[in-house]
Amino acid sequence: MSTERFRAVEEFALRHRVAMVVVWSLVLLLGGAAAVAGLGRLDQSFTASGGPGHRANQAVQERYGNGAAVAPLVAVATWPAAADVRDPGTAGRFASAVGRVAGPGARTVSYAGTGDEGFLGADGRTVYALVYPGAGRPDLAGLTAVEEAAGTLRAGLRSALPEARVDVTGVLPLTHDSAVAGPGPLALAAKAACALGLLVLLVLAFRSPVGALAPLLLAGVTSVGALVLVEAVAGFTEISFIVVYLVPVTALVLAVHRWAQPPGPAARSGVAGGAAGAAACAALALFPAAFLRSVGIAGLAVCAVGTAASLTLTPVLRSALRRSGTTRPAAVRVGWRPRGVPAAVRVGWRPRGVPAALGLALLVVLAGAATQLRVGNPEARALVASGPARDGLDRLTAAGVPTGALNPLEVLVPGGVDARAVAARAARVPGVLLAAAPTAPDWRRAGSALVVVVPEEEPMTAAGAATVTALRSALVGPDDTGSDAGHDGAGLDGAKHDSTRARAGHDGAGHDGTDAPVLVGGSGVVDRDLVDGVYGLLPYAVPAAALAGFGVLAAFTAAGAAARAVAGGLLAAAASAGALTVLWQWGPAGTGAVTGWVPLVVGVFAFCVSLERAVASASGGPSWAGPVAAGAGALAVLAVGLGPQVELALLVSGFAMAATLDALAGRRLAVPPSGPVAVLRSSPRLV
Repeated sequence: MSTERFRAVEEFALRHRVAMVVVWSLVLLLGGAAAVAGLGRLDQSFTASGGPGHRANQAVQERYGNGAAVAPLVAVATWPAAADVRDPGTAGRFASAVGRVAGPGARTVSYAGTGDEGFLGADGRTVYALVYPGAGRPDLAGLTAVEEAAGTLRAGLRSALPEARVDVTGVLPLTHDSAVAGPGPLALAAKAACALGLLVLLVLAFRSPVGALAPLLLAGVTSVGALVLVEAVAGFTEISFIVVYLVPVTALVLAVHRWAQPPGPAARSGVAGGAAGAAACAALALFPAAFLRSVGIAGLAVCAVGTAASLTLTPVLRSALRRSGTTRPAAVRVGWRPRGVPAAVRVGWRPRGVPAALGLALLVVLAGAATQLRVGNPEARALVASGPARDGLDRLTAAGVPTGALNPLEVLVPGGVDARAVAARAARVPGVLLAAAPTAPDWRRAGSALVVVVPEEEPMTAAGAATVTALRSALVGPDDTGSDAGHDGAGLDGAKHDSTRARAGHDGAGHDGTDAPVLVGGSGVVDRDLVDGVYGLLPYAVPAAALAGFGVLAAFTAAGAAARAVAGGLLAAAASAGALTVLWQWGPAGTGAVTGWVPLVVGVFAFCVSLERAVASASGGPSWAGPVAAGAGALAVLAVGLGPQVELALLVSGFAMAATLDALAGRRLAVPPSGPVAVLRSSPRLV
């Protein structure tokens, strides 16, 4: 496609600049209102749909209205030394208080109702109960209700049991405490410094405060337009809420990078990079996994809307800035070099040899570390350092109760099957702390029954994931767990188990008179579904996206340049996942795992911006554009997301590292333009 066609589009936009301003203003204002109103269309469960665990959790939610994928609250009581926690009166008093304070619709289970000593601490004084609040649903409103129920439960139990020390913990209370703690003085200072650094960087790069606002405006209209499109698609298919994080950050980096390009090659490189990114994301959206479909559609929308804005709004903004005199015309040098530098040294040349080899080696090492990524919720001890929920966790572990109690499994037993027999089989599975079949009405509905299984280890650990696999094998069998149910861990390096396992749970009819299987659900199976249902597709999805991006780029540039651009994008995406592994899974934070959807979002971001940077570099764009865009993206996310909340910190650091590593990959794999090219000099301080 010739450059003249792109220039014709830009000239059309300039001739109708008023109409362009009106259209994009409507997109920003009306689209912004529509985007906010449409957030409810997005799936807010943050779980992988379609897997056996998801089907089990759906069945539990339909019949019982709570629990399933939502981890329960854990009420912990430590009695005085003289008390006997096994005494029926003491145990019954604790269970009665828990049931009374938990509220209507809640399901509770403890030692009093089961007689299982797995509910007792090794110190002989501590007892705990699992509480599934009645309002617990796998969405933002339901999770908020569970967090509020934790405070009510804590206050009510302390009032009802004044002689005992009572705490309430759980995955959601721990996460909530990390969110409400807020950033400390140092973090606030760092956030302010990042925000100020972003503004200074843009002003230095684009030579005026008004010019620095232009890419922010472009990012705004791109984000709003893309979100409106994504939410429109969400009316027809499941789209995850994770797109809310991917869209604005990608839009910002693309906007800064395109605003930095010279007016001549800007349109062509923007269309080529945007089309390639859109094609790659469209390929991802075709795969039958909600998370892949979500990031694919979001990436496609950002690339499409961003390209439209760069063709129609960017020329209008450049023209307005020139007319207002708020920015000086950028000097253009052809073959320029500093005085005293040999003629062989051209603008855009960068040292090669040892620095390049070291940079490339770092990227390759980080990409290798990505193969050891373990996806799942961070371990409980890493969620928050202090607070009421952490006090409860510390009291629980000090009493010898393993942290697997925070993520119990729920086994849905159909009618005609003895729930106590299922619990007995589950209790014999290695790694299971206890398995109980409560007889209270809240645990038996419509002919079915629920069995609660408490593992010793958390599900994101290798031992915990192996327990989930063994439990599914013992209760359900390989035919009902899916072909990939044999992974022995939640990591990407899990091995296959022997698939010749005995089938159980089909020895009776379901509540509706049909043969129905035992279903293993609960918050502990979510990670396994993510590994099997999403990451299991990556060996097919990544090559498909790469081929789609390469095919589009090859239509705009040479095949070699297209191959190098795609290779750089893949390397940046893989290195970003590896950096998350090193920093969080192995690093000082010691989360033990990385939240499953974070590497997907960060990887798509890295791939899209890498394609954009590579195309612009090959088109003769300024060498500083990539680092400036990367710096702007990193500073923006750090200014917004720095704080104690672990999952947000994971995402923010992933975006920042992806932007930085993409700039590094671009320096090592960029295709140099052939012959002298016009280089836009926006600031001598940055060039």
